[in-house]
Formats: sequence, structure tokens, C-alpha cells
Amino acid sequence: MDLTLILAAGVASGTVLLFAAIGEIFAERAGVLNLGVEGMMLIGAVAGFSAAAATGNPWLALIVAMLAGGLLSVLHGVVSIHLRADQVVSGLALTFLGTGLARVLGNGLSSVGAVATLPRLTVPLLADIPFLGGIFFRDQSVLTYVGFALVPLAWYWIHRTRPGLHLRAVGERPAAADAQGVDVVLTRYAYVVLGGILAGLAGATITLAISPGWFGDQTVGGRGWIAIGLVIFAQWSPVRAAVGAYLFGAIFRSILDVQGVDTILGVANPFAAGRSATFFLEMLPYLFVIVVVIIGSREALRQRIGAPAALGLPYVRGERGA
Repeated sequence: MDLTLILAAGVASGTVLLFAAIGEIFAERAGVLNLGVEGMMLIGAVAGFSAAAATGNPWLALIVAMLAGGLLSVLHGVVSIHLRADQVVSGLALTFLGTGLARVLGNGLSSVGAVATLPRLTVPLLADIPFLGGIFFRDQSVLTYVGFALVPLAWYWIHRTRPGLHLRAVGERPAAADAQGVDVVLTRYAYVVLGGILAGLAGATITLAISPGWFGDQTVGGRGWIAIGLVIFAQWSPVRAAVGAYLFGAIFRSILDVQGVDTILGVANPFAAGRSATFFLEMLPYLFVIVVVIIGSREALRQRIGAPAALGLPYVRGERGA
């Protein structure tokens, strides 16, 4: 197994997780928990692929996918922000809705042949850097480089700008932010929709760049849930989210490579494709997500790892403790 190829593929597939995780970071920083990432990614994936098949323009398809994810997130915003319903229930309902819509909209797309995909680029000079150049800058999708740029931009926006200060204030002390003239409702809507747009982008990254095609529910394959776990793992930091996303991408790729080897050091490989232990290997990333979500659900630990204080709590103007 070529380590450079594994890590390069990890960066490519990790970009999907990166877009979804950063979108969720923005939403949760505003105090809104959105468990509908998987559904929004599926909608983005099917909308992007069908638009590419219909128009032959992958850039237009990318915009369609982002709009689809953003529109679906508006429903979560209305239910959880305006109607003040339980955010967990609303997010789960969004996942079911997105999955169902994707099945309907994707009917017949599995038989569609090749569609126009986003270009792959090699960065001159940077691609020649020993080891790292082959991982990050050689023959990567243009969206991978967008991901590279998004991480510092997201960090700077959250920690070094006035809108970022308002975002953190709304997620921590919405009543105090409201008293200072920040529109809490509008801010939460804006970042929930931004999270949906980035989730739609993540879905389109799969069907237009990483693994072109529509494969039904398996197109996203649970990566929306992993992105939610990454947010907690990253302690709501875009930089840590990037590290975790690329690490998970490399793990997924290495799992595939391990399954393709019959022996390891002369011993029969128990994880080879078709053997029972393969299922245990494929389960590990999702087991991690379950553990992280359980940890994140405990109030004391949430405060210790830096969760926004108002995360998951509806805001009512004038209500004590809001």
C-alpha cells in the first residue's frame, strides 16, 4: 500500500466531511443543533448530480446542490427557531425528509452514465514538495483546494471579526447579545442556512468530484453523522475539524485497501473482502461517532470541551435564563 496515495485519497474524501462539519460548526455556534446533515447532504448530492446530467455544466450543478441544501435547512430553521420545537426531533425529521426526497428525486439516476465533473488540478511548485506535495497538491479536485481555503476563512470569521463575535454571543448568551442590538433570530436563521448550503456542497462533492454517480442512500453512506461527531471531536473549531476530517478520510481509504489484501506478513488477512471481520472494520468509524455523541450529550463534559452554552435552547425574548 502506497502511503502517499492513501493520504491523498484521505484528503479528497475528507473534504466531504470538512464542508459538512464546518457548516454544522457555524449552526451550532449560533446555538442551533442540526441533526439533519445527512438529509441535506443527500439532497445536495442528488440535486447536483441530476443538474449535471441535465445541463452538462458541473459548476451550475454545484450551485443547484448548495441551494437545495440551503432550502431544506430553512425548514429546520422555521421549526426550531420560529416555532421553538425540539431541535433534536426537528433535525432527525429533516434527515428522514431529505432521505425520502432523495429517493424520489434520484429514481432512475442510477442508470445515468458519466456526467460532467469538476476539474482536477495540480498546483505547480507546491506539488513538487517531497511527500506533502503528492498528498495535498497533486491531481486533487478543485473543491479540495476550496476546502483548504475555507478552514482559515471560517476560523478568522468566527474569532477575528465583528459578525463572528455576534455569532459567538448568540450561541453563548443570546439575551445579552439581544440587549446589545444583535438580531438573535436573524443570526440563527443565517447560520442554519449557511450550514445547509455547506452540507449541500458536501453532497455535491461526492457526486461531482470524489465518486461521480448516484448510488441511492449509499451515496452519502452515513458521512453526515460522522460530520456531526467531528464537530464535538473538534470542540467547535474549524482547524481541528479539518484535521479530523482528513484523518477520517484516510481511515476510510485504508479500510478499503486492507480489504484488498489477502495476507499480511504471511498471515491470512481476517479483514479481507468477504470475510466476517470486514464488518467490524467498517463499523469502527461509526462506533467513534456514537462514543463522541454520548460524551457530548453530558452537560458537564459539554461545558468542559467548550460547547456553546445556548446550544439546543430556543430563544424567547425577555425569558429568564435565555
